[in-house]
Amino acid sequence: MKAFMDKDFLLDTDTAKTLYHVYAERMPIIDYHCHLSPKEIYEDKKFRNLAEAWLGAGDRCGDHYKWRALRARGYAEDSISGPDDDYKKYLQFVESMPYFVGNPLYIWSHLEMQRYFGIYDIINAQNAKKIWDKANKELETLTARKMMQKCNVETVCTTDDPVDSLEWHKKMSEDASLKVKVLPAFRPDKALNVEQTSFAEWTGKLSAVVGRPLESLEEFLNALAERIAFFDSMGCRLSDHSLEVVCYAPATYEQADAVYRKGLKGEAISRDELDIYKGYVLTFLGKQYVKYNWVQQYHIGATRNNSAAMFKKLGPDTGFDGMGDEVFISKLSALLSALDECGGLPKTILYNLNSRDNYALAVLAGCFQKEGVKGRVMVGAAWWFLDQPDGMRDNIETQMQVGLIAQSVGMLTDSRSFLSYPRHELFRRLLCQKLGRLVEDGVYPAAEMSTLGKIVEDVCYNNAKQYFGF
Repeated sequence: MKAFMDKDFLLDTDTAKTLYHVYAERMPIIDYHCHLSPKEIYEDKKFRNLAEAWLGAGDRCGDHYKWRALRARGYAEDSISGPDDDYKKYLQFVESMPYFVGNPLYIWSHLEMQRYFGIYDIINAQNAKKIWDKANKELETLTARKMMQKCNVETVCTTDDPVDSLEWHKKMSEDASLKVKVLPAFRPDKALNVEQTSFAEWTGKLSAVVGRPLESLEEFLNALAERIAFFDSMGCRLSDHSLEVVCYAPATYEQADAVYRKGLKGEAISRDELDIYKGYVLTFLGKQYVKYNWVQQYHIGATRNNSAAMFKKLGPDTGFDGMGDEVFISKLSALLSALDECGGLPKTILYNLNSRDNYALAVLAGCFQKEGVKGRVMVGAAWWFLDQPDGMRDNIETQMQVGLIAQSVGMLTDSRSFLSYPRHELFRRLLCQKLGRLVEDGVYPAAEMSTLGKIVEDVCYNNAKQYFGF
């Protein structure tokens, strides 16, 4: 029987142990997609206790993975995401931990205690008070910035709305005491979601930011271009799009402008009209990203706010999004082809939320490479509901079989929690596990160990640094 989560956990061959401890373990982290608060980073947030740092502040903002597990256990919502006593919320999570057997939360939670607090006790009710007291003692000095430094985080890209002033990023850029580089990432989802009732309101905010009316699509797109230029001046190197479904159809400006005007009026918009509008705007944005040498990311396949009742009670982004199953490859192919043809296809990372799409997406990415660019279009890390051991293994295997894992830009957290960086460690261990087995099984030569070590370093850090231009 192996020891529980010791220094070699998941490293089941001698080669894997060498790859991890000699090469992967020491590499810095570039977290190129997350949802951390720039304000909390700048202010170097100090957490009142372990419950706030681990589970959330009690204001419906926190770790959705943990919330979903607690809901499945039947606890009251106010003691999960709401205002109940912090220790009560902490204790029910700890008491539930043994029942998370096989769930990635079990691994993540123990890694979080080990890496941030030096706590190697098994998380259960018997150890609850001991863990609580020791972690809270550490939190007297373990602030948000120190959490990132503790995990060797070098660069972080937050997720920012085009209308954001980026005031906290500006302050961070002038703060010599900040040891982590924090950059904005451009997230124009609200500019794409013309069918939503909030579209006109958001367009009004954009109008106020640029200081002029946006009555036509041309004026609207010019405003977005202005915001892209501003984000670029603030160090932005990435955009990010949540594409619940992929929309694309060839369209004229007049056709797209007509849909835009319907959106401003709050009129009903058909699926065909969405294909016209979103395809046109994505093509425009792609050209802008090429202009500034940005990387664009497409996160494909989420279904949002599945419970209408809980959406009304708690609002969006509280753990009620899910995994879609719509077939999207043909429209994504048409969109990428149109971008490529007009010179508007930047370096692009594609993420799928349904594991069914692993191979289709990876194969499609291979159709849009470019001379002189390593991995112009690539598949990203296992995302959201797939960033667990099986999902990561499938993602790594897929990239090996029909792509080039050696050119991957590695892992990200996609998280709102400062305690999420051990997810990078889990990915690195699984990567080394897989590569180690290839050597041990005799399908990759042990004589190429130095090359394999370089590949590990590249996937963990070097590729991202080069790809994003940090």
